Amino acid sequence: MNPSEIEFLRLIDENKGILVKVSRMYMDDHEGRQDLYQEIVYQLWKSYGTFKQQSKFSTWMYRVALNTAMVFLKKEKKHQIYDVLEERHDFAEETYDSDKDEQLKVFYQAVQELNAIEKALIFLFLEGQSHREIAENLGISEVNARVKLNRTKERIQQIIKKYKYEF
Repeated sequence: MNPSEIEFLRLIDENKGILVKVSRMYMDDHEGRQDLYQEIVYQLWKSYGTFKQQSKFSTWMYRVALNTAMVFLKKEKKHQIYDVLEERHDFAEETYDSDKDEQLKVFYQAVQELNAIEKALIFLFLEGQSHREIAENLGISEVNARVKLNRTKERIQQIIKKYKYEF
């Protein structure tokens, strides 16, 4: 392996949580999440040569991952009819909490009803990014990011209420 490949693999390993979370946000079944994860890594590798290191690797990774997920989702929706959210499968181990599990199921079920941009907004918000960072990652103004994020939060609450589940 050349030094560039080793560095790429190290960076992917350090930031794999981003990939897991994006995959989870955009795909509701285990196989779909795995396929999306692999597609994102493939797209990251294909475009790694264009990474100019003017920003943090993770910032660049968010952009590539979210763009890949949006394209992937469009392709998948053309080929599949989504079933009810399956049993929760995570790539990382964690202790089981049935209340948390139920809340996450409802949350991710609600997220599946959002459009691709709304999913990206919620994902970046949950990652703790500021409105400015969200705007940079999505290529919109900070004010637009703030407004869209607030509307998306309200939409998720409405969807969850539709399922008659309160947090």
